[in-house]
Amino acid sequence: MYQVISKKLKTTIGGGAVIIAALSIISRFLGLIRDRLLASHFGAGDILDVYFAAFKLPDLIFNTLVLGALSAAFIPVFVQLWQAETERHKAWQLASGIINILTLVLIILGVVCFFGASQLMVIIAPGFSQEKIELTVKLTRIMLLSIIFFGISNVFSGVLNSLKKFAVFSLAPIMYNLGIIFGIIFLVKPLGIIGLAWGVVLGAFFHLMIQVPPIMAAGFFWSRHFNWHLPEVKQVIKLMLPRTVALGINQINQIVITIIASTLAAGSLAIFNFAFNLQSFPIGIFAISIALAAFPAFSESYSAGDQEGYMIQFSVATRRVLYLIIPLSAIIILLRAQIVRVTLGAGNFDWTDTILTADSLGFFCLSLFAQGVQPIFTRAFYARHDTKTPFFISLITLILNLILSLFLTKKFGVEGLALAFSIASIINVLLLFIILRQRAGYLDEKQILASVIKISLATLVAALVTQIAKPFFSFFVDMTTFWGVLIQGLFAGGLGLLTYVILTYYLKSPEIEVFKKFFLPKK
Repeated sequence: MYQVISKKLKTTIGGGAVIIAALSIISRFLGLIRDRLLASHFGAGDILDVYFAAFKLPDLIFNTLVLGALSAAFIPVFVQLWQAETERHKAWQLASGIINILTLVLIILGVVCFFGASQLMVIIAPGFSQEKIELTVKLTRIMLLSIIFFGISNVFSGVLNSLKKFAVFSLAPIMYNLGIIFGIIFLVKPLGIIGLAWGVVLGAFFHLMIQVPPIMAAGFFWSRHFNWHLPEVKQVIKLMLPRTVALGINQINQIVITIIASTLAAGSLAIFNFAFNLQSFPIGIFAISIALAAFPAFSESYSAGDQEGYMIQFSVATRRVLYLIIPLSAIIILLRAQIVRVTLGAGNFDWTDTILTADSLGFFCLSLFAQGVQPIFTRAFYARHDTKTPFFISLITLILNLILSLFLTKKFGVEGLALAFSIASIINVLLLFIILRQRAGYLDEKQILASVIKISLATLVAALVTQIAKPFFSFFVDMTTFWGVLIQGLFAGGLGLLTYVILTYYLKSPEIEVFKKFFLPKK
C-alpha cells in the first residue's frame, strides 16, 4: 500500500495536490501563528496598520512582475522545451536568462521605489498621520530587499513545479513564515517595529535558499547572459506582459483598498488583512494546491492537442476544489467568531477587534467557492497561451470592486470592503467560465453541475448539524476561555464535516470516490 500511495504522490495531479496541500497546511498553520503573534503583540491599531501598509509597494512590484505572471508565462514554455529531450539545455538557458532579466528589472524598480517611498506612501495611505507615514516608509524601504530574493526564488519554483517536484517548492512558504515569526519573537525587542521588516527580508531569503539544492540537483546551471537571442525568452516576456498588466490591476485593487481603509477607524487595515488571511487558509491549502498541480498537465494536454484530456483535467480539478471548499466556507461562516477568537484573540486583540474581524471573515467566505476555482480557470487560459482574457476580466472586476467598496464602506465600514471583494470575485469567475466555454468548447459542465448539487445538499445538512451542535457543546465547556472556545469550535465543526463526508459517500459523489481510489490500493 505504501508503494502505491508513494507512486501516486509522485506521478499524478492528485498526488501533487496532496503533497502541496500537506505542506501548505504547515505553512498556513505557521501563518496563523504569525498573525496571532502580531495581534497579541500590537492589537488591531496603528502599528499593524503601518506594518500591512508597508507591504504595498514591495507587493506591487513582486506580485505584478513575478507571482503568477512569471509562472503563467514561464511554465508552459519550459514544459514545452523539457518534453523534447534534445531541447533541455535550452530549458536551462531559458531559466537562467529569465532570472537575470527579472533581477535587473526588480533592482531598478526597487531603487526607484526606495527613493520615492515618501511621496508614494502619501498616496497609498492618505488617512495616515505624518508619523504613521514616516514609519511606513522606513519599513517599506527595508522590505524592498525581499523582492530580489523572491524573484529568483519564484523562477526556481516554476522549474520545480514544471518538473513535478512539488514537495520542495512547497517548503518555501514554510521558510518564509518562519523568517517572519523569527522577526516578531527575536528582532522586535532590540529593533522595535523595524524588526518586523527585517523578519520579512529574512523569510524571503529562506524562501530562496531552501530551493537551491534541489534546483542544482535537477541540472540547473546559471550563466551571466540574458539570452535575448532565444525565441523562448522572447515568448515568455510576450506572454508575461498581459498577465503583468492584469496583476498590476489586482495590485492597484489592493492599493485602493488600502487607501479606503486608511480613511476608516484605526486598525481597519489590520482587521481587513487578518480576515483576508483567515479566509485564504482553505484557498491556499486546497484550491491553490490543486491548481498548481494541474497546471503542468493543462499545458501538456494543450501542447499535445489533446482537447479531451484538457477538458477532463479541468472538470476533475474544478470538482475537487468545490467538493472541499463549499462545505468549509459554510462551516467557517457559522464558526467565524470562534475561529477569530482562537487564532487572534490574545493580548492586545480585544473583543471589538474580534467582532469586526469575524464579520469581515463572514463576508469573505461568501465568495470562497469563486476564489477557489479562479486559480484553475485562469490557468486553463494560461495553458492555452492566453493571458489577455484574464487581464480584461480583471480590469472589469477592479472597477466593480472600487465602486462597491466606496458604496459599501459607507454602510458597513471595513466589513464593506470584504463584501465588495466577494461580489467582484464571483462576477470574475462567472466571466472567466463563460468565455473559456466559448473558446475551449465543452468543459464537462453537466458533470460539474451534478457534483455541485450533491455537494450543496450535503453542505446544507452539515451546516444545520454544526449550528445545532454549537450550543450543545457550549454546555460542557467554559466559553470565556481559549480552550472552551476551541473545543466547541472543533467538535461542532468536526461533526458538521463528518456529516458532510458521510452524506457525499451515500450520495455517491464522484469526488469522494477519487480520494478513496487514491489512498486505497487496488485489490
